[in-house]
Amino acid sequence: MTATTRDGQARTRDGVTLSYTLHPAPAGAPRIAFVHSLALDRSLWSGVTAALAGRVEMVTYDCRGHGRSGRPNGPYTTGRFADDLVDLLDHLGWPDTAVAGCSMGGCVAQAFAAAHPARTQAALFVDTTAWYGPTAPEDWAARATAARDKGLASLIPFQLTRWFGDAFRAAEPELMARLTEVFTANDVDCYEATCAMLGRADLRDSAPAIPNPAAVLVGEDDGATPPEMARVLARLIGDGPATVVPGTRHLTPLENPAVVVDALTALLDRAAGETVGERA
Repeated sequence: MTATTRDGQARTRDGVTLSYTLHPAPAGAPRIAFVHSLALDRSLWSGVTAALAGRVEMVTYDCRGHGRSGRPNGPYTTGRFADDLVDLLDHLGWPDTAVAGCSMGGCVAQAFAAAHPARTQAALFVDTTAWYGPTAPEDWAARATAARDKGLASLIPFQLTRWFGDAFRAAEPELMARLTEVFTANDVDCYEATCAMLGRADLRDSAPAIPNPAAVLVGEDDGATPPEMARVLARLIGDGPATVVPGTRHLTPLENPAVVVDALTALLDRAAGETVGERA
């Protein structure tokens, strides 16, 4: 955390504490809310927020059941997680914002943007999908069962290779150690509830309601939400094709933050132009 950031806590409508970090910017700067991936935390966006520091007002936060936020019992839903983001924005006094979500966070960002178009200035969906497919409930249940039976640490070799390419993992041992610590600190009950949420998630019908400008990014080598899933999501949203990021797997914000920064900058520029046009 830099000297210009501020940590805080917000309360959701059902009494859950959300831990967040506010990254200030000069008055009138655009705003972005960032939503992280399953079993990680707000630090997923550290490279992106560092690059945008001082130019964009940003909030990163730990979703319910994750990081330093409250860990209530399930069931969880993407709608509930989207409501949490609304409650955080209300706490901050933000009437609207751009939103960026990765993986699980992308599902939450889809639910938020579709349900609250007036509060969504722009949206970026990274390494995510509107639907994990017909076997998703069973697939995600198997992941949760493995965590419960063998411990979260047993999933680390799978997760690290799923998240990042071989060269990146070899070059970033400290990052791999930190992510391992974050992942294994999760509560198994919350992890299971979140896996069940993703297994049930089907956001295809609401995707066309997501306002433009919006963009979809996906790692070329993403095995969790492959490029074809991203292409389907982009077609449903209808604001241009998905961008495939070469040499990247499932956590593009960490493996290739510059691409995410460029995409967000382009979206904010488009949002500003469209706002000016609408007000003219």
